[in-house]
Amino acid sequence: MLFIALIQAINWLDSKYNGDVEEKKSLINLKLDLNLGSFQKNLDIYAIQIGELQARLMRIDNQSQRLQDFSKEKLKPNQKLPKADPAKVPGQGGPFVSEKNFSESELQAFINQLTLDIEKHEEHFNNLEAIYLKQTVLKDTLPNATPVNAPYNSSSYGWRVDPLLGVRAFHEGLDFSSEVGQPIKATAAGIVIAAEVTPEYGNMLRISHGSGLETRYAHASKLLVKEGDRIKKNQVIALVGNTGRSTGPHLHYEIRMNGESLDPRKYLKY
Repeated sequence: MLFIALIQAINWLDSKYNGDVEEKKSLINLKLDLNLGSFQKNLDIYAIQIGELQARLMRIDNQSQRLQDFSKEKLKPNQKLPKADPAKVPGQGGPFVSEKNFSESELQAFINQLTLDIEKHEEHFNNLEAIYLKQTVLKDTLPNATPVNAPYNSSSYGWRVDPLLGVRAFHEGLDFSSEVGQPIKATAAGIVIAAEVTPEYGNMLRISHGSGLETRYAHASKLLVKEGDRIKKNQVIALVGNTGRSTGPHLHYEIRMNGESLDPRKYLKY
């Protein structure tokens, strides 16, 4: 509305001073500046949206590769193609398909549809990974227990608005809102591979469950186990806190396979 009002005001001034050439030039320049500013703002929004989609597609590619590794399905090597003779001009052809030019509304509609398609693929791959792990990992080392007696109601897995910076970012775990000092339990049996303090995670534990599977427990007020300790499923390993990059007391919980985050919601039992 503000933009339309400014344009109307400029048009009124234009008609009032239509005899002044220099005035008309300045009015035209002002119109161009306003339109270009609006166009640039829209371009910035599209760039952010497309950047997020690219990141999500990369995650899907990584998931696809992990699933191939899981099932040990190796692609057969391609047959070697004969080398082209540089002395010969290669034949070219095919139907002519012109490059499509999108309007702003068409571009936004395309981005919205692509976002929906990507969400479906993300859900599909997350389910496939969960099915594979549940079928192949030993019962005690499958991270399907609840880490703390609280719902994951503060922040879920996936894209969200970062609570500190206010920009969209990928959240690689679940946040369980709880009180300081509440017990944190291991969701599966394993070995502590790190008991450390970091600027991002605060007091954090990393537990290996074998075969590249790992769980992480962050922002603790106190760690009750140390590196090298063997852990049983449902053993109390730390206490809820507010350390590191955190806005309030909670447990940040992650599941990772070979360093890549998995959706913990696919494994938790309630």
